[in-house]
Amino acid sequence: MIEGYYRFKDGPWEEQRERWKELQDGQSPKVMIIACSDSRVEPAQIFDTLPGEVFVVRNVANLVPPYETGGGHHGVSAAIEFAVTQLKVEEIVVMGHEKCGGCKAALTQAFADADHGAGGFVSDWVSLLDGAREKVVAKYGDSEEAGREMELESVRTSIANLRTFPFVRRAEAAGTLALRGAYFGIDKGQMLLLNEDDEFIQAEAAEAKSAKA
Repeated sequence: MIEGYYRFKDGPWEEQRERWKELQDGQSPKVMIIACSDSRVEPAQIFDTLPGEVFVVRNVANLVPPYETGGGHHGVSAAIEFAVTQLKVEEIVVMGHEKCGGCKAALTQAFADADHGAGGFVSDWVSLLDGAREKVVAKYGDSEEAGREMELESVRTSIANLRTFPFVRRAEAAGTLALRGAYFGIDKGQMLLLNEDDEFIQAEAAEAKSAKA
C-alpha cells in the first residue's frame, strides 16, 4: 500500500497538482454515487473521474435505508443529507454490480440467525432487501437468473428508499436532482442503466436513445 502511495504521489498527484491545490479549499462534486463495498467495483475507476468529481458512499450491496430519525447511527443517511442539502449534487447514481455477495446473502438467507460477528451484521443490513427477495423468489425461484435479478432489485430498492427522504423528494420535484440506477458487469465490463420504464438497458443503447431525443 505504501508503495502504491509513492506511485500516486509521484504520478497522478504530481500531474494534477493544480487540481489538488484547488481542492484543498473545498469540494463541489455534481454527482453522488452509492456503490457496493466490493473491492472489484471502484466507482472512480469505472466512471474514469478526476479527484473531486464524485461524492461516493460504499456499503454492502449498495443499499440505502428508508428515511428514519430514530435511534442508531445513520451513516448512509448522513451522507445523502450532506450531498443533497449542502453540496447540492445534481445526480445520485445507485450502482449495483454482478456477483454481489451482499445480494447473494439476502437471496439465500445465508446468515439468517447468525450471531453478530459471524454474519449477523450482514444479515441485519441486507434485510433491507427482504421485500425484493420475496418478489425475486416468487418469479425466479432458486435459479441462476434469480441472483442477477436480486442485484438489479437492490438498485431499484435503494432508489425507492431515496424517495422516502423529504429533502430528496423536494429536490427531485424542483428539477434540481435526478436519481439514476446503474449496474456494472464485472466479467465483460458492461454497464446497464435504469431507464424511465424501470428497465435496465445497455449504456450504449441509452446514449443512442438520448441522442435521438
